[in-house]
Order: sequence, then structure tokens, then C-alpha cells
Amino acid sequence: MEMAPLKIKKTYSTGSLPSSVVVCDFNNDNRSDIVVTNSNNNTVSIFVGYGNGSFEDQKTYSTGYFPRSIAVGDFNSDSRLDIVVVNQDSNTISIFLGYGNGSFEDQKIFSVGSFPRSVAVGDFNSDNRLDIIVSNSDSDTISIFLGYGNGSFEDQKTYLTGLAPSSVAVGDFDNDNRSDIVVANEGSNTVIVFLGYRNGSFEDQKTYSTDSLPSSVAVGDFNNDKRLDFVVANYGSDTVIVFLGYENGFFENQKPYATGSHPYSVAVGDFNNDNRSDFVVANLYSNTVSVLLHYDSVPLTAENTFAVDDASLLKAVAVVDFNNDGILDLVVANYGTNNIGVSFGYANGTFGKQLKFLTGSNSHPHSIATADFDGDGQIDIAVANRGTKNVGLFIGNGKGAFEIQYADNIFNATPLFIASTDLNNDGRSDICVAYEDTDNVDILVLRDTGYLKDQKTYSTGSFPQSVAVADFNSDNRLDIAVVNFNNHTISILLGYGNGSFEDQNTYSTGSFPISVAVGDFNNDNRLDIVVVNQGSDTLSIFLGYGNGSFEDQKTFSIGPSPQSVAVGDFNNDNRLDIVVANSNNNTVSVLLGYGNGSFEDQKTYSTDSLPSSVAVGDFNSDNRLDIVVVNSNSNTVSVLLGYGNGSFENQKTFSVGLWSLSVAVGNFNNDNRLDIVVVNFDSGTISVLLGYGTGSFEDQNTYSTGSFPVSVAVDDFNNDNRLDVVVVNSNSNTVSVLLGYGNGSFEDQNIYSTGSLPSSVAVGDFNNDNRLDVVVANSGNNT
Repeated sequence: MEMAPLKIKKTYSTGSLPSSVVVCDFNNDNRSDIVVTNSNNNTVSIFVGYGNGSFEDQKTYSTGYFPRSIAVGDFNSDSRLDIVVVNQDSNTISIFLGYGNGSFEDQKIFSVGSFPRSVAVGDFNSDNRLDIIVSNSDSDTISIFLGYGNGSFEDQKTYLTGLAPSSVAVGDFDNDNRSDIVVANEGSNTVIVFLGYRNGSFEDQKTYSTDSLPSSVAVGDFNNDKRLDFVVANYGSDTVIVFLGYENGFFENQKPYATGSHPYSVAVGDFNNDNRSDFVVANLYSNTVSVLLHYDSVPLTAENTFAVDDASLLKAVAVVDFNNDGILDLVVANYGTNNIGVSFGYANGTFGKQLKFLTGSNSHPHSIATADFDGDGQIDIAVANRGTKNVGLFIGNGKGAFEIQYADNIFNATPLFIASTDLNNDGRSDICVAYEDTDNVDILVLRDTGYLKDQKTYSTGSFPQSVAVADFNSDNRLDIAVVNFNNHTISILLGYGNGSFEDQNTYSTGSFPISVAVGDFNNDNRLDIVVVNQGSDTLSIFLGYGNGSFEDQKTFSIGPSPQSVAVGDFNNDNRLDIVVANSNNNTVSVLLGYGNGSFEDQKTYSTDSLPSSVAVGDFNSDNRLDIVVVNSNSNTVSVLLGYGNGSFENQKTFSVGLWSLSVAVGNFNNDNRLDIVVVNFDSGTISVLLGYGTGSFEDQNTYSTGSFPVSVAVDDFNNDNRLDVVVVNSNSNTVSVLLGYGNGSFEDQNIYSTGSLPSSVAVGDFNNDNRLDVVVANSGNNT
């Protein structure tokens, strides 16, 4: 019954000494808002949410002395949410009745017990009117205030708790449709559960141990089993602990998760609209609010042993149902003991003892892929063996047993990473292998028996720098265009639609071509190509015949040392135009198209220092194309808003990371406003700037990539209708894929090997399986 890991994503400034936080929708816009008590300046802060995990600046309201805890409910039956605050030093609670627009009436004050610490809301006597519960730390009690439904309450009833109760929460823990209570006791390092009788009274308490100084408790279903759980923030150990419920009022505690400094309050809500419960924690000593987003993946529990002993050196793991019982199983690669281990799942987050299958003497299995390799409808296992330089296939029978088939002497290099998918649309999964000693990725096509064909590789010209994807021969199959810096050419690789490509055809460009883009520049419904040539300060236009071949280049002058090119219709004449970033004079050149393959003379606009990459989009929602440029030397992006007539406003600049090199555009938080992603070479990160739809952007959020990232592309790689990001990392010979949550934030990177010195990345569906693929230009080995 393990729960998913958490990660701190964003922080927001509050008032002084934030001590409690609650999440609700105060202005009825179906977006989660936050309210925080600020103990040192006797206020509450309201943060109205945008619905994407981010929030407006705070609004504040006065409370009693030293507000300590907060809860939300409709106390006067007007269908608008109200707020109740516990005031520790004045022994009172404050009621703020809401107007339903995110603002509130001034407080109404009610007396409570001695040194109140926490408050929660529920209907304890089943009269459909909200009641209030308060924990009283000095008297080791809780107080129950039964509500009249008009914003006023009966006199309190008290119950004994543990020592120094610090926090209280309400939920139906035994599924009897009666409100129950959980109390965190700071003095005894415990939580206590009170099960309700429906008349406002409660059963005897049940007690559970916590970490040091439990300060706050909140309730939610954290493992999606339709049973309420609760989470406790532990002030003394800087952790939160989750207690998972068994439906009968009993609970199982889980491992702690780290928070900020001295967490004092915790609340639950869905901040990124993924239907999973997230946490928000107020950190007392850092004056911040931390949002912890919940993931769906399940970690392995300590009690399950997957490596046989210290010599096993577990290298890889995969999850799939091997025995067709509807329960996920595990397979691991045991590098040190030369076997794989299969552990069958019990459907409760635990797994059986692993069954071992030998991979061969000194084979050292390093990576695992699972799929149906022999076309029998059952899941098989492929293993990349580092020691013997081969792939082992374990053919499954659907009942948890496997037959091994070796593919001997296939590789001359050491395989490090293996993946599988159906690359040629034959209904059988094929294998992709990345190596330790060579700079390419090979595709291994499988026959019905599960054996492997020889791999195929694709050559380009010398030092490929940029890549673009399009259908150049009108066969509904994607092709590839690559510019080759050292031999002044462009390579065209026509696709077969099955993940493979013809050998390259090359065309001469200008001197040292560095960037490529695609568009129909002469309005003949055939795709053309534009290349910028760094050495000759020109751009080359290749008009397409629609059969995969092109006319010889036509050249046009641009600025000095051009670095990047993008295409769009900047003057709304239904003719494509071109924009180029010129690094030596800190400008962009705009060339307006005549619609016949020729262009007006350039117009230039100033940027910041050393522009290196350019992209196009409508950043201020006026239906006119704008330009964004990355400036490597000034660590900024320049946004030039378009007038719709081919001219642009002066730049607005926004800070990004160190030595930014590449930019791409997309709507990352699903608000119909374009955002920007930038790769930062020196800092090994990407910067994401969420757009306001006005031509301005939020401050950057950064995410780690591989070493020396140089190029970025955007698309939806996991078919969840949320944009993801792919980055090529030149120093580590990898691509990083960062999957988007659809709220403007991203998962940690997944890393895949490439060839040597990858320089550019593009995206397309090369095998017509309705799944996006990635193509990378590798400068180091000309592939």
C-alpha cells in the first residue's frame, strides 16, 4: 500500500510567519485558491489561482492575535465559501463570510478554549449544517461547535486528546457516512482518530505514532483506493508522513518525505488538474509555501528484494503483466549475477520472490525492454547484455514462464540501452539499441520467431548542424532535411513510412550552412527549404518539385554570421516570410515573401547580445505573428511583437539561463496563451517562460537537462494532449525528454543515448503509427 513520491515544484511569498494553509475555490471559477494564516502580522492571505498550478499575488484580511490555523466551509448556507481562523493568543476563532468573488466580510469573533492551535469543519450531527472543531493545546482537548446554519454556533463540547494537540482534520475514515476526526498531538508525537456517532459525539480514540513534533494534519485519498487517508507534517523532522486507510478506521503509516524548513501546516488539493491529490505545505522558517505535486508511479518497498545479494548490481527494471492476471509484475536486470529476475505482483503494491532466468556467463545484463516480439500476443523480454555484446530474448507463454533465445554476435560494440516499439507497422515489436563505443542508434527488426535482422544506419554530410522534418515527395510519409556545416550541403533522406529512409541526396548550399526550415515559398502546394549560411551571410532557397527533389539554390543577403531561421506570414498576405537571427551585429533580418519563391530585401531589428536562435508565434493574442530570439551573450530572450504588416515593435527582453542557445514555442499550461522554452548551454538546463497572452511572460522556471544542451523541440510524445519537451545534449551524447503535466511544469528528464555530438533535434511520426518519433543530427559522426 505504498504511495507515490512527491517533489517541490513552486514557492510563493506570504505574510510574516505563515502557519496554516487551506485550498478551496473562493471565487467560483473552478480553479483552486489558497488561504494562509500569517501569525506575526495577524492576517490571512488569499491567493487566487489561475488553474495551472500558479496563483495571483496575495490579498490580506485582519484576524485576531496570532492566527494559527484555518478552515473553510459554508457556515451561513448561502452557497459561498467562508473561512474560520483560530487565534491562539486571544483564545478566539474568527469567521469570515465570503461574497463568492474571492473577497470576504470583516471577521466575526467567537470565544474558544485555552491556547487554540487548529480548526477543522464537518457535519458532526448529520443536520446538513456545518460544525467546527478546535484543538486546545494547553488543556489537551478538542472543542466541538455545532452550527445553526446561519453563521452562529452552539456552545462548545470538549473531548480529551493526547498531549498538546496541534492540529485537527475531519473525514469519514470507516465509510459509515459519519464524520470522524483525526488529531495530531505535538507533545506525545502521536495522531489520534475519533470515529463519529452521527449525533455529535465520538467513540474512544485510536492512537498512531508519528515523526518528531507533528504540527499539522490533512485528509485525502492518496492512493486512489476510495478510502480516506491522512498526511501529517512533522515540524521537528522537516517531513510529512502519509497514513493510508483500511476502510475500517484503521491506518498504515508510510515513509516520510522531506519538506522545507520546519513545516507547520499541510493541506490537500489538485493543483495541476490531473485528478491526483497534491500537498501544499507552509514552511515556518523560510516564509514560503511549497506545492508538492503527486505522481502516479509506485516505488518499490523495502520489504521486496529484487537483487539476490550484494553482487547482483541491479541495473534496470521494467513493469508489465507477464502472467495475464491483470496485475503488474516486475522484471529486473541483475548485472553482477548474470540473470534477470521476474517478480509477480500481488495487486497491493507488493511482489513475490523473484524467479531468475540466466542471461549467459559474463553477460552482465544492462538494459531491459518488454513487448510482444514473436507475434503470439504474449509479453516477452529483451535484454541488452553488456558483457557478451548481444541481446537475449525471453519468449513468454502468458503464464509467467519464458523460453530464452540468444541473438549472438550481432554487435561489434557494447550495448548500453535498449527500447522497443513496432517500427515497420507489421504488428511485431522491434528493438532499438544504443551503444557505449559508437555514435549511433541501431534499429533491429524482428521476425515472427523473435530473432533479429541486421540493423540499418543512415549517413549525412560532414558535421550536420540542423535538422527539419516534412513530407517532401507528397507520399504522406515524413522525410528529413539536414544541413552539413563542413561540406556546405543539405542532405535529403526520403522516408519509407516504416521508420526507415532512403540514402541521402545532397544539394549545395552557401558557405557553412547552420540552420534549416521548411515552407511553401512559391504557393505551388509543394514544400520548399530555406537554409542560412553562416560563412557567406546568405540564405538559400530550394524550391521543391513535390517529388523529393529540389531546384538549385537561390541566395539572398542577410546579416553577418546568421545562426538560425524561422518561417511565418508576418504581413498577413498569405505568403510565407522569413526571419533570421544574425549573431555578429545583434539583429534579426525579416524578408517578406512575394509568394513566388523570391523575397524583398531584408529589414533588420535590434536584439540583445549574440542572437543564436529564433522562433515565431502570436504572443499577445492579436492574430499577428511575433518573433522570439535567444541572446546567448546576454542570457535573455527578446520578444518583438508584430504589427501584422511585416514590421515589429522594439524588443522586450526576459531573463533566461546561462549561454542560452535554442528556443521553441508551445502552450505548456493549456491556457491558450503561447509559452517559451529555452535551452541554456552553460547551466545544463531549460528555462520555461509561461505567457500572459499580452506579449509578456512570467519569470523563468528551470529544469535540468544533460550536459551542454544545444537544441530543443516541442510536441506531445505520450499522447496525453499535453506538450512535452525534447532537448539534445552535446557533451553527454544524449537527448532529454521532459514530459509535461499540462500546467506549465514538467517531470524530471528521461535520458536516451544519441550519436556523437548531437547538434539538432526535430520531431515527426516516421513510421505512421500515430506516435511521435525524434530525429537527431549528430555532428561528431555525421549521422
